[in-house]
Amino acid sequence: MLIELKDIRREYTVGGEVVRALDGVSIGIAKGEWVAIIGQSGSGKSTLMNVIGCLDTPTSGSYRLNGKDVARMDDDELAGIRNREIGFIFQNFQLLPRETSLANVELPLVYRGVSARERRARAIDALKKVRLENRMTHKPTELSGGQRQRVAIARALAGEPSLLLADEPTGNLDSATGEEIVRLFEELHQAGHTLVLVTHEPRLAARCPRAIRLSDGQVVGDGPGAEVAWQGVARP
Repeated sequence: MLIELKDIRREYTVGGEVVRALDGVSIGIAKGEWVAIIGQSGSGKSTLMNVIGCLDTPTSGSYRLNGKDVARMDDDELAGIRNREIGFIFQNFQLLPRETSLANVELPLVYRGVSARERRARAIDALKKVRLENRMTHKPTELSGGQRQRVAIARALAGEPSLLLADEPTGNLDSATGEEIVRLFEELHQAGHTLVLVTHEPRLAARCPRAIRLSDGQVVGDGPGAEVAWQGVARP
């Protein structure tokens, strides 16, 4: 398994009360899977994303990522794992506005200490994979929303991570552009990449081969995306 979560609990104290954002979550995700994590606001999906992405540590439970026990790592160790193992794709793209597409894609490799020549080669290759080789010198303000998201996906790919972790990746896109991004995810999945998409949108989760539904910090559904996506939700 690439991702192994066992009895993960994450508790916060708010106004003197204990809030259980995650309440005993146990899931496994194999290499090469494409999985949606779906739930309504307050279900715990964002907290679970932060734990999977090594942005937060659980109160209790165990988490192994690509064979590494990350649940007890300190901040510096978690930063190293994030940089090497995880490619993040955000709803709002998080691109540097004054930098070109190529420079944005190269950035994580700078932090990793990759040589300038290798950075450039890997960034160009990643932009070709998302079919943006003709926009390498363009800045984010010169790109459409869909193109910005493609740059963000290329940036995630350039680091050759074990896991692509996407947070509401079509949330800021119109339906046609969102469909383009979903088709790109399908291509990446077919190429062998492991993808975890966090979403509240059943239509997106239904496109994934597998979906995990959270409610009140617990897993209440885990199975084919087309089924779990609409669990407890009225179809349009």
